[in-house]
Order: sequence, then C-alpha cells, then structure tokens
Amino acid sequence: MAERIWTAGLAVIGDEILSGRTQDRNVAQLASWLNAQGIRLREVRIVADVEDAIVEAVNTLRARYDYCFTTGGIGPTHDDITVDAIAAALGVPVVVHPEARAVLERHYAERGGLTDARLRMARVPQGAELIPNRMSGAPGIRIGNILVLAGVPHIAAGMLDALTGTLEGGAPLVARTIGCWVAESEIAELLRAVEAAHAGVTVGSYPFFREGRVGANFVIRATSQQVVDACATALSEGLRALGREPTEGGI
Repeated sequence: MAERIWTAGLAVIGDEILSGRTQDRNVAQLASWLNAQGIRLREVRIVADVEDAIVEAVNTLRARYDYCFTTGGIGPTHDDITVDAIAAALGVPVVVHPEARAVLERHYAERGGLTDARLRMARVPQGAELIPNRMSGAPGIRIGNILVLAGVPHIAAGMLDALTGTLEGGAPLVARTIGCWVAESEIAELLRAVEAAHAGVTVGSYPFFREGRVGANFVIRATSQQVVDACATALSEGLRALGREPTEGGI
C-alpha cells in the first residue's frame, strides 16, 4: 500500500510582499515546520489585499490540499481583510470571539486599553478556533482545514510552535546533500537513474557557478533515513565512476 502523503498550500497575503517593500520569510519557515510534521508544502500563492483574490486562492488551496495556510492581513488596520475574506470563502459571518477579546483585553490592559482598532484582531469567521500567540496577544485562527497565521515572521513562528503536534500528518522527511563540481546536464541520466532505483526518494538538483566553474548540490529526500543513505551512496558511486568527486554535505 502506498504511503499516505499529507499536503498543504500557502497563501501569502499582502500588497507589501508584491510591491517588494517586504521580503517574505514565512515560506521557508513554514515549509521546514511542515516537513517536521510529516506534511509537504505543495504550493504557494502571493495574493494582494483584495478580497476576491484571497477568496479564490483560499478556496482553491483548501480543496486541493489537506491544509491551507495563510500568512498576513490579520492586524488592526483597515487593509487587514484576511478574516473577512476567509469568512466570505466559507459563507459564514464574522464574529468577535469572546476568548480572543479576553486575551486582547489582558494584553492591552497596561498598553492603552482595547481600542476599536485592536478589537479587530478578535474578529474570526464564525465557528473558528484560536491559535495561541504568546508574542503579541492577537491569536491566529483555525477553521476546518484553514489555518490563519500572522504575517510578521517571529509571530508566525510562535503560532507554528503552538500548533506543533496538533495536525495529522505522515512520517517527517529526512534529507542528505551531496555536492559536486560538475554541470548538472552531464549527470542528468545518473540523477534520473538513482532516483528511479530508490522508491519514495526525490533528488533535487541545485546548480551554481563559483570560482569560475560550475557545480551543483543534490538534495536527497525521503521519509526513510535508510533509503536516503542508500540513494546517496549510489549517487556518490556514480559520480566517482564518471571521474567526479562527491562532497558530503554539499559545496
């Protein structure tokens, strides 16, 4: 029986990402966290602060994958419309979550109190659960297979920490890197052959140009360390047979 592979998609929401003013760091940290949960990140979309665009992205990703994550657009300002868009995608109203309101009241008790703008961060699609946020009080949101995270990377990281171990997934991926001073075009057939010979393995090839010559790092991934090691050995032996010396850990 084939191993069950759990998957996720991510909608990165925010005009600031698309304009280039802010460089996204959430994709990498979410992908790494998901790998440890036994879930593969399969698709990422970057979406403007436009409700129709967010609705379309969320509805597509939540139907296509086991989990749909979003980052950004859940702050206190007028252009933070992710909650409204998620509610529209699901066809439910937006409500103020009583637990979220209580959390924010405590957080802002000595920070000027809970203003109308801050209260926006307690709004959730009806039926949602909260994802704890130990950094700034305002919680993330979980409803169905949709998980709504903050856009600020260190706050999103805290929310992921709170979610650790709570999502159903498969075996986590393990990886090993082999580097070599060789043009990937010269060993394309070798890469294809070693991947085909080891079930469940993927071999990613990442070329580079340094010191006036070409090389590549090959990342071998699978859910079994034994399979990864066997594939790495086969690749290293194949490289040596072609007169190329592999470098464990990459170049």
